[in-house]
Amino acid sequence: MKRRMYTSPVIGLIWLFTVISTPVAAKDSLTTADLYRQYCARCHGGDRLGGMGPALLPENLRRLRRAQAIRVIQDGRAATQMPAFGGKLSTEQIKSLVAFIYTPLPEIPKWDLAAIKGSHVVYHKPGTLLNRPVFKADPLNLFIVVETGDHHVTILDGDRFKPIHRFPTRFALHGGPKYSPDGRFVYFASRDGWIAKYDIYNLKLIAEIRAGINTRNAAVSSDGRFVMVGNYLPHTLVVLDARDLSPVKVIPIRDDAGNSSRVSAVYDAPPRKSFIVALKDIPEVWEIPYTEDHEPIYPGLVHDYKMGEGLALKGPFPVRRIRLEDYLDDFFFDPSYKHLIGAARNGKNGQVVNLIVGRKIADVDLPGLPHLGSGITWEYKGRPVLATPNLKEGVVSVIDMTNWKTLKRIKTLGPGFFMRSHENTRYAWVDVFFGSNKDAVHVIDKRTLKIVKTLRPAPGKTAAHVEFTRDGRYALLSVWDMEGGLVIYDAATLKEIKRIPMKKPSGKYNVFNKTRYSRGTSH
Repeated sequence: MKRRMYTSPVIGLIWLFTVISTPVAAKDSLTTADLYRQYCARCHGGDRLGGMGPALLPENLRRLRRAQAIRVIQDGRAATQMPAFGGKLSTEQIKSLVAFIYTPLPEIPKWDLAAIKGSHVVYHKPGTLLNRPVFKADPLNLFIVVETGDHHVTILDGDRFKPIHRFPTRFALHGGPKYSPDGRFVYFASRDGWIAKYDIYNLKLIAEIRAGINTRNAAVSSDGRFVMVGNYLPHTLVVLDARDLSPVKVIPIRDDAGNSSRVSAVYDAPPRKSFIVALKDIPEVWEIPYTEDHEPIYPGLVHDYKMGEGLALKGPFPVRRIRLEDYLDDFFFDPSYKHLIGAARNGKNGQVVNLIVGRKIADVDLPGLPHLGSGITWEYKGRPVLATPNLKEGVVSVIDMTNWKTLKRIKTLGPGFFMRSHENTRYAWVDVFFGSNKDAVHVIDKRTLKIVKTLRPAPGKTAAHVEFTRDGRYALLSVWDMEGGLVIYDAATLKEIKRIPMKKPSGKYNVFNKTRYSRGTSH
């Protein structure tokens, strides 16, 4: 595999347009397609699928409003390679280019195995770097902090609350990186499909590969052997070798009738030694084993599998299809990983799927579009409960997981996005991500199911996403703003301890809590 210098500071920060080496002044007679070819294609691809710069497709621009895109083209963007084009392009030309890049392609773009292999870069071969940290800190009490404001990642010491290292990333990283089982490596997924493996011990990038055009998220197998990537575009799952990210298999997402689908989410189910996949456009959940000793998977009805009357699927990564009555976007596992709880598309309830029998077994009263990917569990009066915020209602739903009945609906100041806790704290924290109270965070007593305090760490700025140190003594909260940062609280007294300035920190995950599957955080 050829090697090249890591150019992430350039690649990851380029946005929308870059001048070609010998730019020509735009003429009013040029069509929009001419303008795109002249000013955009070299970095973003003639097919808009991306290159040095990100893909310019509606799916990839979902988080950028058109009015913002117009300003970016006109004025440029700070801390990036994006120059201002207001002096070269007229207002109408800029508007026409924005309309062009927000127009869907006539058919689903392809990004096949050959294209994936062609993007693969290995910077350090497995086994060539030191097998111990090059810094002095507890490697299991580190935090990986994704700073979306200027596309960087900070590695934070969770004991001293001091940054160890900061490095540039691809554009628009998913906020939830995934760790190898031992916590040494972290895997990042960008919305443009780039997957990166980073060696925390040596503070070095190991490998990169583009597994899709628009990627939803990625998961790492519990044995540390594989990374599975779920894509919106194209409609595929991609299996990578976790050692160097070399591609192993591309799995098209189709139902029995040939209909294709985007991937809503993919997660690892460690006790089952399989990946679980939710689909956006097909009412199915897929279970895909990643070990060779998995139970037989039969694609159709079998009268008696013990008699060998059916033909089991062979080869690596067979697909077990669990058919549902409703679509399932996001989901959450119970602590045993025997059940997954997902939001139903009807917006009125959730659905409980038993992974052993392979069917839905219950509906859950979860109105307001719950964010189940942020759900947490704990023991309440001797019973396991699930709690989740809701994206459209100001309420936290608390569900008894023995009978799937609602125990309580805790009213909040508005819809929330993230909820977090830890086994060693009596409190659960939930933000008010949407609406006029976006600067508020509620602290809920897990014993009484009541809000005991509402914090406003930065009035007027969005406060979100709490994560705990490995021992649960401290809670780290993000202020989502370019002039934001992390606010550290004593998890027992709820008093502020320290502030660390950062550029719009989104996800931050403690190595110990993630690799040990704490019930207070997402997996």
